[in-house]
Amino acid sequence: MSIKQLQMVAEREQEQEDRLAREYQHAQQNVSAQKQKLTGLNSYRLDYLREVHQRASSGVGASTFGQHQAFIDKLDMACLQQSRLVAQSQSAADQRKQQWLKQQQKRKAVELLLEKKYQEQAEREARQEQQVLDEFAIQRFLRQRQSFSS
Repeated sequence: MSIKQLQMVAEREQEQEDRLAREYQHAQQNVSAQKQKLTGLNSYRLDYLREVHQRASSGVGASTFGQHQAFIDKLDMACLQQSRLVAQSQSAADQRKQQWLKQQQKRKAVELLLEKKYQEQAEREARQEQQVLDEFAIQRFLRQRQSFSS
């Protein structure tokens, strides 16, 4: 594969890595947002429980208690569902991270190969330059020798 072709591949690999990095960043932001929602739900649930406890200490009817308990059950269910969303979003973020890291390795491998090609080209050019210099030196030596012979 030529250097130009490898450069194009390296650019595509970099673009792919950049895209996957952005996707990973968005996934992390989603995890943070889901965790904030869960924190908010848990906080609201605790506040509501405190309020119900305060009201219950002054006496509450059975129907009111049942309504409060039903609402607490709904809050518990919402917290459970939100916990699942946090876990799902974390799992998705972990997958995005693995994809990004894998792509990063792939890009680095292509860049390493490209660097090797550059090095080979530089060595080839140095050898060619040395051959030209050697040829020039030989020609010069032969001319000097010929001029001494004459």
